[in-house]
Amino acid sequence: MAKDDTRRRKTSVTDPVLYERDDDGIATITLNRPDTRNAISDHDMIEALLDRLEEADRDIDVRVVILTGAGPAFSSGGNLKTMSGPGGLADELPAQTRRNYRYGIQRIPLAMEALEVPVIAAVNGPAIGAGCDLTLMCDLRICSHNARFAESFVKVGIIPGDGGAWLLPRIVGFSKACEMALTGDPVDAEEALACGLVSRVVTSDDLMAEARNLARRIAVNPPHVVRMTKRLLREAGQVSLPTLLEISAAKQALGHATADHKEAISSMLEKRKPTFTGR
Repeated sequence: MAKDDTRRRKTSVTDPVLYERDDDGIATITLNRPDTRNAISDHDMIEALLDRLEEADRDIDVRVVILTGAGPAFSSGGNLKTMSGPGGLADELPAQTRRNYRYGIQRIPLAMEALEVPVIAAVNGPAIGAGCDLTLMCDLRICSHNARFAESFVKVGIIPGDGGAWLLPRIVGFSKACEMALTGDPVDAEEALACGLVSRVVTSDDLMAEARNLARRIAVNPPHVVRMTKRLLREAGQVSLPTLLEISAAKQALGHATADHKEAISSMLEKRKPTFTGR
């Protein structure tokens, strides 16, 4: 199979996670377990999601990723039917449960944090527990009016085990994060917009079109610079200003050296539309 064909391949409709990349450099990753409302705690779902994220990130022709769910839900989070069964996250031995989390679902936030390519969560329906946290791992979030978000671990007698306690306060603030995590109550789309959990609410029919429109607005820019800018924004929340400035200077040197930077300047001076090649 040719390299270009590999990049454009579609996954099978029976796969737990679907992957498709279009000619605009937009990859769509779809959680594909509507029978479990796209629960993400099962081993095969975790592995498939990690594989698809890695596939998108290592392909420089992928400029933006859209993450969504098949069926009426984005993700119900943990699969309560299998979490405590054989091969599930919970084990009779607490030490083994800890290992199951570390080598299971906790690999998802680490992978999402390491991604260079920007990820848009197109939240088509309920995002519950770990499903809510999965949206928080994304860089941008838009949702339909059908979306609901719940940091609902307390309702089933456990804590946010996948990084939600780190992610949520950084997005909605400490007080709102406490309200969501300590009550477990759901937040509807309008409240999610008001507290900054999402940046836009649209109709169900318009969700994917709006997500792709946002993705195209990102994808038209130089891909290396987009990835470096995303990385810089991620680092900014974790390092001091002097450290961030040093990182910025190093990345700026890389940006100045690209052909896309020269193309951007030339196109502005010549008053024409730029063509960015990722070089």
